[in-house]
Amino acid sequence: MTGPRAHPHPLVAPIRRRAFRCWSFGACCALVLLPVIAAAQAVPHAGPATADAQGKPDAPGESAPPNEPDAPGEIRTVITATRLPRPLRDVPATTVVIPRDEIQRSPTLTQDALVRTLPSVATFRRTPSLVADPTAQGLNLRGLAPSGVARGLVLLDGLPVNDPYGGWVFWRALPRLGLDRIEVVPTGGSALYGSAALGGVVQLISQPITGAIDADLSVGNQGTGFFGARVADRWRRVGISLEAEGLTSDGYRIVPAGQRGAIDGDTPSNHLTGQARVEVQATDDLLLSARAGLFRETQNGGTRYTVARVDLAWFTGNARLRTQDAGTFELGLYGRTQDFAQDRARVSADRSTESRSAHQDVPANDQGGSLVWTGPELTLGGTHVLAVGADARRAAGTAEEQLFPATDAPTALRARTTRGTQLSGGLFVQDLYTVSPALEFAGTLRWDLWRNQDGARQERRANGDATTTDFAPRSASQLSPRLAARLRPRDWLTLRASAYRAFRAPTLNELYRPFQVGTVLTAANPDLGAERLWGTEAGVEALGPGGLTGRVTGFWNVLDAPVTNVTLAAPLPDGTTRQRQNLGQARVRGVELGTDWRPARQWTVLAAYTFVDPVVTEAPGQPDLVGRQLPQDPRHRGSLSVTFDEPSLLTATAQLRVVGPQYEDDLNTRGMGGAAIVDLFVSRHLFWKVAAFAAVENLFDRSYLAGRAGVDTLAPPFQARVGLRLRDGVNARSSAAERGAPDH
Repeated sequence: MTGPRAHPHPLVAPIRRRAFRCWSFGACCALVLLPVIAAAQAVPHAGPATADAQGKPDAPGESAPPNEPDAPGEIRTVITATRLPRPLRDVPATTVVIPRDEIQRSPTLTQDALVRTLPSVATFRRTPSLVADPTAQGLNLRGLAPSGVARGLVLLDGLPVNDPYGGWVFWRALPRLGLDRIEVVPTGGSALYGSAALGGVVQLISQPITGAIDADLSVGNQGTGFFGARVADRWRRVGISLEAEGLTSDGYRIVPAGQRGAIDGDTPSNHLTGQARVEVQATDDLLLSARAGLFRETQNGGTRYTVARVDLAWFTGNARLRTQDAGTFELGLYGRTQDFAQDRARVSADRSTESRSAHQDVPANDQGGSLVWTGPELTLGGTHVLAVGADARRAAGTAEEQLFPATDAPTALRARTTRGTQLSGGLFVQDLYTVSPALEFAGTLRWDLWRNQDGARQERRANGDATTTDFAPRSASQLSPRLAARLRPRDWLTLRASAYRAFRAPTLNELYRPFQVGTVLTAANPDLGAERLWGTEAGVEALGPGGLTGRVTGFWNVLDAPVTNVTLAAPLPDGTTRQRQNLGQARVRGVELGTDWRPARQWTVLAAYTFVDPVVTEAPGQPDLVGRQLPQDPRHRGSLSVTFDEPSLLTATAQLRVVGPQYEDDLNTRGMGGAAIVDLFVSRHLFWKVAAFAAVENLFDRSYLAGRAGVDTLAPPFQARVGLRLRDGVNARSSAAERGAPDH
């Protein structure tokens, strides 16, 4: 017997109507597109061109002939670790790649769940973006002080994805069909990317624009429905790509049965996202590109008054000029506007009743740009490739709160508005120095400056009294060096080491906006300073017989003044029990192990394990925190996947994910046990270019906790879906060269 469902709510009611429109649109697209696609196939198709692994690589999103799937250990081009295209084996920093073939056969449904299959990657809580509040979707790499604010930078073809107001990541705004690969650099990246890259960088890189029509349509339990479509083509010097995605789900009962009350129901959500991309090869040396996107997401946390909504629009423009003697110049511009709305609830102790405690509306926008020059190779005791760049960003936001106090006393707070603007910019220089094919150094130095201004808080009470507090402008700067080395004494053996300094400036959200999770209220802090990180890593990678690759990397990070939600000795007058504070110092050290093995053409085995020891070492004024484990991250994470791929028969992936115990709070009083989760994916070709597939997450319905903020919450239970998949591939009515695809 099912329990009571959540009560209707003005933001919840449109979910099902949008879901119906989403499905109607998806079905119409399928009915219209399939005959058109079939007719287009009357012209013979050539197979996809294979890129030369040693040739000129592409920058993110540039068009080029697509690569064949890479076997473990094969040379693959990456960009993120040095902001320059480099063969993966030659990059001096640890870099992990999720290639397109792994993305295609992943059992996961959302992008955050996909990247979390890497043990070094996590998000703030164990719940995926399918049910998690958008403000709890921060990226965490190698256990570096997890929080709702990302301590890692997320890029889409070089465009910063992190929210301009709070540093959050709206993972569902990133459609999957158009991805070529995901690159993860889980080490301090401020020397190249500035503030947001304190713990590293995750970059999603799009497929090149060539003739293609792809589509996915699936349904599953929990009322889950998904559709995605991508159409791309090229006409001589012009390429266009259009992509859309929709997802709806009823969610699940997120509160355990033993704590569940009359107010608790499912956690429905839906989203729609679309983007368009254009490339123009203006001349043989000048490439222009532009992209724009829209996103809307609505989520319900399981009760009438735990609702969140996001509306987002963004654009980016890029120009790349390659010269014969002066190197390459690249200019990038971007802008974004968004609105985040959220209701908060006041819940009775037995969860039998609730009332709205607050409504927040947070409009925000940002604009930015970068200019990078990459010089030609210089010969001086080896070869040098210099890169010099500058970037700037403006972010502004306002948090407007309507408060509904439990008692309507004359002095009760009824409204609060906070606002602020953050200006930031940086300059960097990098030298890739190749002494010989066996030895390479990478030296990077960056200087950043940021300024918080126009900060203010206005409060209005029930009796009409209003107060305004203006916060003084504050400026700060940071110098971020990095030195890395790669040594290959034998062709099968690669050694890497690096040392770095990184930082993260507090976001406008941390400075000015209070928030609530469950029944726990957390206050903002306008006096927060920047977090600073000193770190080092060293590792070895070995290629063995039979397609076997093994990697071991050790790392040691010291994080000064991390912004942490600290439990207060006594609650504030409004009931707040936590506040964001710069908490002394934390040490985060650990080791990563990884193995790729292809014992036969059809079989691939991937295994990885990350151990993290995150401990508070200094906590002025909070001596009870010293020696405690940082919350929201386990010491142990591991994964194992086995794939069988025989196109004439089927493709199947079995995946095991293991997470160890962790704590919800800084005092380590609310623990959460570990779990082992099994996922499956199976697909089989049906006819033409259509395949059927099935995907299962949490096959054995393992029940485990995701959070303990006032009330316990559960991680996702058994989830299954089946669907159809169209993979048109390259629409090669003529070769890429004949149709004018640029050669980069």
